[in-house]
Amino acid sequence: MTRLTVVLIFAPFAAASSGYAEVTLENGYSQMYNLQFEEAHGTFQEWERLHASDPLGPVSDAAAFLFEELDRLHVLQSEFFVHDQHWITDHKLEPDAGLKLRFENALEASRELSSRKPDDENSQFAAILRTGLHSDYMALIAKRYVASLQEMKAGRMMAEKLLAKDPNLYDAWIAVGVENYMLSLKRAPVRWILQLGGAQTDRGIGIEKLKLAAEKGHFLAPFAQLMLAVAALRDSDPNRAREILSVLAREYPHNPLYRQELARLSPAIAVHDAAQ
Repeated sequence: MTRLTVVLIFAPFAAASSGYAEVTLENGYSQMYNLQFEEAHGTFQEWERLHASDPLGPVSDAAAFLFEELDRLHVLQSEFFVHDQHWITDHKLEPDAGLKLRFENALEASRELSSRKPDDENSQFAAILRTGLHSDYMALIAKRYVASLQEMKAGRMMAEKLLAKDPNLYDAWIAVGVENYMLSLKRAPVRWILQLGGAQTDRGIGIEKLKLAAEKGHFLAPFAQLMLAVAALRDSDPNRAREILSVLAREYPHNPLYRQELARLSPAIAVHDAAQ
């Protein structure tokens, strides 16, 4: 059992018995998904202080910087919940230079720590997270799609290598799920070209792995759930999307995205139910 697994299992019991929230990575991610970015950065940076050799600390802080920028630019609303045939648009954005620098510095700090123990499970998982986060930044903010696709494929390959050793690292399955699902939305000729380049574009595999991460993951389960809600909407299944978003809205009450999308779903659900 790795140190990370021990922390995940025993931290909730320690918090309950001591009367205060433990400094755990899971708490930091919960704050991040709740859009409590100052608190999330505080938790992650305290984790870094207490676990100075762990690359998961700075890469988690990088995740909070990315989500902070996505929230500031309303990227999740404009990109993930568009109700047309496009997944990512060319809408120009003006990124925050300071946030970008802190994001890149956190990625580099994690990369340096991973290089000290490249065969360590935490180092390898941190590398998958770094690649995914940087790929997301390039696609959703910088609009550098070719470079983003290359990193997406690299992250998926790293995840497959790690999962071959330990398939129970459920958060890593999201790298496989995201590539397959997102690229499955491309037109057939584009998918064929992507497959020639080694990309994976199987929608069924994508949904299967996203469900695995959503049901059994730790840090990335809420993001996998969000992706499944988007998939349900694109499959004209608003009731399933409502089920997922309702859970997220209860778990992260400070994040208005889920409530906003639930409100927008009401007319679609009425039309869908009337047609059944």
